[in-house]
Amino acid sequence: MTDQRIIIKSCTIPGDDASKIKDIAVERGIISDIADSIEPDSGDMVINARGLVASSGLVDVHVHLREPGYGYKERIATGTAAAARGGYTTVCAMPNLDPVPDCRENLQRELEIIAEDAQVKVIPYAAITRGRRGLEPVDFALLKDSVAAFSDDGSGVQSEDMMRQAMRAAADNDFIIAAHCEVDELLHGGYIHDGGYAASHGHRGICSESEWRQVERDIALAEQTGCRYHVCHISTMQSVELIRRAKSRGVRVTCETAPHYLVFTDEDLQEHGRWKMNPPIRSAADREALLRGIADGTIDMIATDHAPHSAEEKSRGLEHSAMGVVGLETAFPVLYTHLVCTGIITLGRLLELMSANPRRVFRLGGALAKGEAADIALFDLEAEYRIDPSGFASMGRSTPFDGMAVKGRTFMTMVDGRVVYMDKTNTR
Repeated sequence: MTDQRIIIKSCTIPGDDASKIKDIAVERGIISDIADSIEPDSGDMVINARGLVASSGLVDVHVHLREPGYGYKERIATGTAAAARGGYTTVCAMPNLDPVPDCRENLQRELEIIAEDAQVKVIPYAAITRGRRGLEPVDFALLKDSVAAFSDDGSGVQSEDMMRQAMRAAADNDFIIAAHCEVDELLHGGYIHDGGYAASHGHRGICSESEWRQVERDIALAEQTGCRYHVCHISTMQSVELIRRAKSRGVRVTCETAPHYLVFTDEDLQEHGRWKMNPPIRSAADREALLRGIADGTIDMIATDHAPHSAEEKSRGLEHSAMGVVGLETAFPVLYTHLVCTGIITLGRLLELMSANPRRVFRLGGALAKGEAADIALFDLEAEYRIDPSGFASMGRSTPFDGMAVKGRTFMTMVDGRVVYMDKTNTR
């Protein structure tokens, strides 16, 4: 935060009916005014935003920042620098760490690194079970006020009784259970989608049922308990339909998907680790169901599942590479190019999926409005370029979008009135 007033001049703010050209004034970390014209004083910092789109900062509820425990893959400093470059002002950090944030002491270690190194707002998850082993619940009441939600992400909670116990606690204490849905006994050593590419290239596949069967179980439990239940990174048509039906019955269920499931199918796979993540990229029919889900509101948000690994861990081909790809620096341009420029959804809907809805569902607050925290992203929608991982701020370089031609680039990211990223290549 700075005492200097900042005036963002002539930015475009998308609206329900039409976009509007506005000036935005920021004072002491707060949006103090949005008007047709705001005249700067001599001491103000002025940002020329003519031709740029302004949004409340993007929010990613599913990232892996790898600290503490796995700093050779990513650090909070580098992961949040990547977030800032992608237009994100808030990210929620998953708990597959060492130590696992399953008690106050372990969570405190993560919070201390965040306070020291984070360039954007980071809200951690706590685990659902101790050590993410699925055997013993954490002390939810002790941790709930310091975390975004509870998740054993990377591991599905296999015990129905354990998940029911967690959901009852969530209902009693009004927090979110965010589930990585995967039935271990249905995996059979698979590592890509059990579809055409696996069959023709001799790979072991992961069946769709391994995801949707646990989604089905958890929806029934959420309906019984009345808890707030969020499904992580859905990838199958069956998951979409189960969630659609549950919402129609009034179940308190929300969900996310990720950019790679909306752009690619398993027929796009190549023999390289950058195509390997969990859940895997699935069939064309699954992708079409996901696209319908983001258009009709069944899918609430798009998260990246940013999951960096070392270059060596991602160099072992489809079978032996680690699961996970990076996404913070590519999500907006990829989705703008493939969903908005093609007419599948509007820019306003994309910003709902990437900012407004995750804020609402996870009760994070914030909006591009007077009196709100100045968490703002500016995007140059006319910028055209090819994605080049060698220039990423993230330590992770493995992305299926490597080399893709896209439109849309972050020009500026502001957090609490502090500019945390500015595109130095833009000559405006």
